[in-house]
Amino acid sequence: MTKLTQKELNNYSCQILDDYDSNTLGTIFKDKIRISVEDAWRIQSAVANLRQKRGEEVIGYKIGCVSKDTQLKMGFTKPAWGRLWKHELHPDGITLKKTNYSNPAMEAEFGIILNRDLKPELVNFDYILDSIETIHPIIEIHNLVFKGNPPFGAELLANNAIHAGVVIGKPTKGNINSKVTDLKLIFDKDIIDTWSDKKWPHDMLSEVEWLVKEQDMIGNVLKKGHLILTGAYGFPISIKDKKLIEVTSSLFGNVSAVFE
Repeated sequence: MTKLTQKELNNYSCQILDDYDSNTLGTIFKDKIRISVEDAWRIQSAVANLRQKRGEEVIGYKIGCVSKDTQLKMGFTKPAWGRLWKHELHPDGITLKKTNYSNPAMEAEFGIILNRDLKPELVNFDYILDSIETIHPIIEIHNLVFKGNPPFGAELLANNAIHAGVVIGKPTKGNINSKVTDLKLIFDKDIIDTWSDKKWPHDMLSEVEWLVKEQDMIGNVLKKGHLILTGAYGFPISIKDKKLIEVTSSLFGNVSAVFE
């Protein structure tokens, strides 16, 4: 597959940002263009640069596609990551408009906020665990739109891992010993997906070291105060006509949002 030229990279990045702003995602993929995973990463970074130039702020990162089934579906051999943006971080109980998203879909997961910059040369599981200030239940919002040909991995990456926002629950301090929790995704009081026997911290932090090393390769550092979404256990689920979205955890509490 031919590497994108700088002109193509610039054109695609500008179009993807325009699509994101107008909630018309995927227009460049309607023509069934083929780009490599490497070029998709280049596009994501170029779009991020455009967003930062107009004043937007990166506040952390999401880890996605942690399950092998999802990786296979996307054509990956490892997880994916995307950037989190300050103006897309929402408090517990927020009311949001569906019209601000493209096929809004939700994931239930956990997030951590860091108490120090993570030094790649020191990173290991215990170092990461000691670097956690707080843990939060999370609703991750996605624009669940794919217009190209499967597998959709390159399209997903180019669109910032289809990330569209975070609703963050109340904090739990990070100094928790090994415990087990459940996690539920609930639409209008109906349980849509549930996971049991998730072990803190091993199940939640399994890919954070990978993220640190991935960022180090492109000159990024996970910093004090950054929010890190540690990865969902399923694929985003479209809310369609549902309104009240809840995520519950027996160990880390609950978070909710209303989509009108």
